[in-house]
Amino acid sequence: MDKARQKYLQKWLRNQQKPIRNLLNINILLACISSVILVIQTYLLATLLHEVIINNTPRTQLISYFIGLLFSFALRALILWLREKIGFKSGKKLRNIIRQKIFDKINQVGPATISNKPAGSWATLMLEQVENLHNFYARFIPQQALSAIVPIVILIAIFPLNWMAGLILLFTAPLVPIFMILVGFAAADSSQRNMDTLAKLSSQFLDRLRGLETLRLFDRTLEQTQHIEEKTEEFRETTMDVLKMAFLSSAVLEFFTSISIALMAVYFGFNYLGELNFGSYSTPVTLFVGFFCLILAPEFYQPLRDLGTYYHDRAAGIGAADTIVEFLEGDYLTTQSNFTQTIESESAVEIIVEDLIILSPQGEKLTRPLNFSLPAKSHTALVGQSGAGKTSIINVLLGFLPYQGKLTINGIELRCINLEQWRKCIAWVGQNPLLLQGTIKENLLLGNIGVDDTEIDQALQAAQAKEFTKKLGLNALIKEGGIGLSVGQAQRLAIARALLRKGQLLLLDEPTASLDAQSENQVLQVLSKLSSLQTTLMITHRIEDLKRCDNILVMQQGQIIQQGKFDELKDKGFFADLLAQRKQDIH
Repeated sequence: MDKARQKYLQKWLRNQQKPIRNLLNINILLACISSVILVIQTYLLATLLHEVIINNTPRTQLISYFIGLLFSFALRALILWLREKIGFKSGKKLRNIIRQKIFDKINQVGPATISNKPAGSWATLMLEQVENLHNFYARFIPQQALSAIVPIVILIAIFPLNWMAGLILLFTAPLVPIFMILVGFAAADSSQRNMDTLAKLSSQFLDRLRGLETLRLFDRTLEQTQHIEEKTEEFRETTMDVLKMAFLSSAVLEFFTSISIALMAVYFGFNYLGELNFGSYSTPVTLFVGFFCLILAPEFYQPLRDLGTYYHDRAAGIGAADTIVEFLEGDYLTTQSNFTQTIESESAVEIIVEDLIILSPQGEKLTRPLNFSLPAKSHTALVGQSGAGKTSIINVLLGFLPYQGKLTINGIELRCINLEQWRKCIAWVGQNPLLLQGTIKENLLLGNIGVDDTEIDQALQAAQAKEFTKKLGLNALIKEGGIGLSVGQAQRLAIARALLRKGQLLLLDEPTASLDAQSENQVLQVLSKLSSLQTTLMITHRIEDLKRCDNILVMQQGQIIQQGKFDELKDKGFFADLLAQRKQDIH
C-alpha cells in the first residue's frame, strides 16, 4: 500500500469519528485529569519518602499524606474504568454506524453486484474487518492525544524543580514516535496482507462447506482439503508477520525508554555523589526532587509506549479500512434515484420496454436492445438457455441493475420511481426459496406482517401447503435454509408467502421445479388465478407452464428473438428447438 493511499485512509478514518467526537473528548478529558492526579500522587509519595527517610518525621504526622495517596490511587483506578467503558462504547457505536453504511451500500447495489464475490468475503468484510476498526477508535485515537498532553503536564511539574531532568525527558521523547512511524508503514502492509488472506480463506472455506455434498459425489474432497490447508498455512504466515512486527517494535520501544530513564537515574546519582552540580537552579538536589523526577520518568514515557502498542491497532484499522472504503466508494452503476414518484397500491401494473439495454454495475452491456410489454394482469413466460439474459431482466425490473433506454411502469419511468415503494409492489418466488430460522408462521409473515390467520390459511390452501402445515403446526420450528422441510414443502411455503404479499407484479423463477406432477398442476392453477389479479412474469422451461401463459418471450444471447403464444411458436425457430430439447431431457 503506497503512502498516498495510507494518508487517504487515515483521513477517511478520522472523518468517521464525528458521531463519537463527544465520547472521545470525554475520554481525553478524563485522561488529563488522571495525569494531574498522577502528579499529585507522585508529590505525596515523594514527600512521604523524604519526610520519613531524611527528616525522620513521625508517621502519625503523615496520616493525611497516606490518606491522600490512597484516595489518589482509588480515583485513578475509577477514571481508568470509566475510560475503558467510554472507549468500548465509542468503538461499538462506530462499528454499528460503519456496518449500517455497508448494509445501505449493499441494499443500493443489489444482489447482482453482491453475487460477484463469494459469501465468505462479505462475511469477512462485515465481521472481522469492521471489528478491526474498534481499537482504532476506542484506544489509538484517545491515546494519540494523551501522548502529547500527559508528557506536557509532567514537564510542567518537573521543570520548576530541575531543568536538567526536564531536558533529558524533552530530548529523548522524540525517539519513540520516530521509531513508531518507521515501523508503522511496514505494519500497515502486513495487516493488509493478513486481511486479504483471511478474506480469501473465509470465502473459499464457506463455498466448499456449502458444496460439500457435491465434492463428495465427485470425489474431490481430498484435493479441496489440501487447498484449504495451503490457504490456512498462508494465513498463519501472514499472521506471524503481523505478530513479529508487533513484538519487534515493542522491544525497541522498551529499549529506548529504559535508556532514557537510566540516563536520568545516572544524572541524579552523580548529583548525590557531588560529581555534578547543575540543573537545580543553584539549590541542593533533595531526596524529594530525585524521587519525584524518577517516579514520573516512566510515567512520562508510558503514554508514548502505549501509543506504540496501539500503533498496531492503527495499522490494523488502515488495513481493514482499505477494503471497506474500496466497497463503499466503489463506482457501481445503479437504478437508485432521488425521485419519489410512486405506483398506486391498488392499480394493476403495466410494463412497457423500448430499446432497453441492461448494464452491469460496472457499466458493461448485458443485453442487446430489448422491446416487449407486460400488459396489466397478463401472464408472460420468459424462456431461453442459461446465460441468455433472463435473470438480468428480473434484476432490472427489481431495480437492481442500471439500464439504457425506456422502461416504464404504468407510464412512469423506473428511474423516476421510489424503488423502496416499488419493491413493495412485487412478490417473487425463486427456484431455491429462502427460509430463515424460525417458525413456519414467522416465515410466512415475511411476505406481509399485517395479515391475519384466516388469510394465512387461505394462502396455504391455495399453495397446496395446508396438508403438511396442518400436521406440523404453524409454530413448528424450521432451521436456516429450510432444514426440516422437503424442497417441495419449502417451495410451497414460498408460494404461500408470495400470495400473502398481494403484490401487483409477481416474478416467478421456475416456481414448480421442486414439485411433483400433482402438486405442480394444482399450484399452476393457483398461479393462473393470480394472473387475473396481478401481472405475472415467469421464467420456466416446463411445457405445462408455457401452455397456460398469455405470451411467451424467447431469449437468446441477450436479445428477444421470438414473441407470441405457445400455439404460435411451438413449431417455429429457436422455441421449437427448445421444446425438442426439453422433451429429449425428460425422456
